[in-house]
Amino acid sequence: MIELGVNIDHVATVRQARLTYEPDPVWAAVEAHLGGADGITVHLREDRRHIQDKDVARLRELTHIKLNLEMAATVEMVAIARRIKPEMAMLVPEGRHEITTEGGLNVFSQEKALKIKVAKLLDAGIVVSVFIDANLRQVEAAKRIGASVCEVHTGPYAHAFHAKGRDAESPAVVSQLKKIKKAGEKIRALGMRFNAGHALNYFNVGPVASLPGVRELHIGHAIVSRAVFVGMREAVREMKRLIVDAAR
Repeated sequence: MIELGVNIDHVATVRQARLTYEPDPVWAAVEAHLGGADGITVHLREDRRHIQDKDVARLRELTHIKLNLEMAATVEMVAIARRIKPEMAMLVPEGRHEITTEGGLNVFSQEKALKIKVAKLLDAGIVVSVFIDANLRQVEAAKRIGASVCEVHTGPYAHAFHAKGRDAESPAVVSQLKKIKKAGEKIRALGMRFNAGHALNYFNVGPVASLPGVRELHIGHAIVSRAVFVGMREAVREMKRLIVDAAR
C-alpha cells in the first residue's frame, strides 16, 4: 500500500516569521496523523530557518507515526540524528540561498564521504534514504554507499506539469514521468525502496502515485497551503485519498 509522509516544515515557517510559539509543528503532526498520514517529515536545516532542534526532539517524543528527518550530510546533522533516532534519515543537498531544495543530492561525486556518514546512521539503527534526481548513475551510487531508500526528485515533472497547462499527456510531462519510472525500476531492481517527492500537489500527484512500486510520497507545501483554508486534518485526508485511488 502506498504511504503518505507529510512535511510540516512550513508550519514552522509561519511561526518563525514572528519568532513566536505558534503555530506548533507538533500540533500539525498530530492533525496530519489524524488525517491519515503514515509519517511526518521535517528538514532541520543548518541555518534553522524553520524547524528548530527542539521541534525535532518533541516530534520524536510525541508523534506515534514514523519520523523522517531530512538533513544535510554534515557531522553536526549526523550527530543529531544519532541522538534523536528518527525512523528514517534522508540525506539532501542544502544551500543557504535556496528557497527550497533545488535538486537531488549528487551521490556519485561524493561517494566516499557519504558512505562514512551512512555507516554512522546505520550503526544507530536508522534507515537511510537519499534524495536524488531521476538518474540511473545516482541510483547505482546510492546502492554503493549503503542507502536502503531512494527518494526521486519530482520537481522537474511538477514544473513541466504546471508549465504545460496541467496536461498530464503533454510530451514534456510524459517525458519527465518516464524518467521517474525508469529510476524507480532501477531502485527496486537493486533492492532499495522507491519513494518520490518535491512539488507534488493535488493536481499532479496522481500520475506519480500510479507508478509501479512507488512506496511513499513525501508532500509538504501543497498540504500546508490547503490546510490554511480547510485545516490540516482535512488537507491530509484529501491528499491521502488521491494517492491511494491513483495507486489502485
